[in-house]
This record gives sequence, C-alpha cells and structure tokens, in this order.
Amino acid sequence: MNGPGDRVVAAVDCGTNSTRLLVSRGGAETLQRHSVVTCLGQGVDAAGRLDGEAIGRTVAVLGEYRQSMDDLGVEAVRATATSAARDAANADEFFDGAEEVLGVRPEMLDGETEGRLCFDGATAGLDRGRGPFLVVDIGGGSTEFAFGADTCEGVYSADVGCVRLTEQFIHHDPPRPEELHACLSVVESHLEDALIAVRDLPSTACFIGTAGTVTSVAAVELGLEPYDPDRIHHFALSRAATEDVFRTLATEDRAQRVANPGLHADRADVIVAGICVLVKTMRYFGFDSCLVSETDLLDGLVRALLAGDGEQPSVAPSAAGAR
Repeated sequence: MNGPGDRVVAAVDCGTNSTRLLVSRGGAETLQRHSVVTCLGQGVDAAGRLDGEAIGRTVAVLGEYRQSMDDLGVEAVRATATSAARDAANADEFFDGAEEVLGVRPEMLDGETEGRLCFDGATAGLDRGRGPFLVVDIGGGSTEFAFGADTCEGVYSADVGCVRLTEQFIHHDPPRPEELHACLSVVESHLEDALIAVRDLPSTACFIGTAGTVTSVAAVELGLEPYDPDRIHHFALSRAATEDVFRTLATEDRAQRVANPGLHADRADVIVAGICVLVKTMRYFGFDSCLVSETDLLDGLVRALLAGDGEQPSVAPSAAGAR
C-alpha cells in the first residue's frame, strides 16, 4: 500500500451546471483536472425532477472520467452530487446510472458539508495570516458562504446560483433591467441571512471566490485565450473590474458575450446571473477585491480522502459497469 503522499485518488463533483474531476497524487500533484458543462440541473427548479437527457449527458461524461481514472491508476474515489440532486425527486435514477459507470455511488452533500469541503480546498496552502477567510462558492443551483480562520467556523448555503437565477428571472437576451434587478434583489435577501450565519465576519476578512462564474470573470478581465489556470489561481480580481465585466456582459446578447476572450461558450447563457451573485456579494460586504481560487470542493474532497474521511474504494475496470 502506498503512503498518503504516493496515493493516487480522485474526486468527482456532479454539480447543477458542471461535472468535474480531479485526480491527485498525495494531494500535492494534480494529475488531471477537468470540467464539462453537462447541465444536470436543467429545469429541475421548476419540475422538481432531473431531466432524462441531462442524466444521460452527465452519465456519459462520468464514463469518460472512469476511463481516465483507470488510466491514471486511481486507488480510491469520492463522488458527490450537490444542489440539483438535493432538489430532485428522482435523484436515485441519476445515482443508479452514475454508479454503473463509476463503480461507486455518488453521495448527496448537504449545503453545510459542501461549504466546509470547499473552504478546506480553497484555503489549503494559504498563509493563515491572511485570514480570516470568507469562501464563496457560486454554483449552478446554490451558493455556499463558508467563514473561518484556521478552520471553517460557519456555513450558509443559499438557493441561488447561475442556473437557478437564469431560469427563474432571465427570459430575454440581453437581460432586461428589471430581470437583473430581480436577480440582485433575491441575492441580497440571502446575503442578509448569510451575515447572520457568519455574524463574526470582520470587514477585513479575505474574500475568496471559487467556481466557474468567478474564474470566468477573471479570465474575461485578463483577456485569456486560451484559458490558463496558473494565471487565474490567486488572481486579485478588483471590485471595479468585476463591475466593468458585469456591465459589459449584461448589456450584450449571447453572440456578443462569447466574443469576449476568456468566456467559454458553455457559460454564456448563465454567466450574467452568476455575476449578479458575485457583484452583490462584493457590494453588500464592502469587499474591494476577490482572491480567485482554482482550488475548491474537489480539493477538499481529495484532502478528506487522504485523511480517510468518506473513502469510497476504487474498483477494477471490469467491475465498473458498461463504459
């Protein structure tokens, strides 16, 4: 058996908008990090069920991830599902298909656990003198606010995300002012609750933003084409730059938005709603900048795996189901 520093482990996150994979050796060496927009949560807010085609798209990507894990010699994997699965009456239908191709059954994370794992992943390696930290993970269906210094001390999970807000409020392209106002107002109502949950949050806290909305805004600000995670990770995204990107993307139609270097076409339909969460958070708490993090929930899952928390043993290719 390899020691912790040599073990090859994997984390899989089946989110509302994206399905993601991280393969790591010992938590220090990234062997593969990949994300595909599968829109698992498409329509779930209205229907209360996962769409069959969305399940099929996501399971197909999970099959590809299983092959990558086999090729890289993964010894253990932890697979999770978040907001879309929490909201869906037929989540087991997705879990059955996912287990068939992955060889492990995804676990459904509650919002608090998701926030704590994201905090662990986003703050790993940071000088604790920069804290305390507020880690905000803007997802497709929910946004987690996790606060702490050395460790996570509190989490608030809000049912707002780039997909959920888009489906609820944005019905024109480009969005109408009243649609943007609705998104911002709903986010603000949740921030009032978040402030109560993290009532010890000082104005000097270091604001860390994770997930696709935040990294996309940073990429657009930098004009990155192609995307370069090394330039994104720990980039200081100013509030002024965030507001500027928001004004630009919110007043363009989809064809114009995708012409911005740094914005992937798969995010063009939901990016404006996602930025509503980001800009309102910065305005409400008075943050002048956001430390952009490429490390997040997946990294927290890997750290937990290596610590022996929630381990799901990997399986031989022959037992992993049809791929």
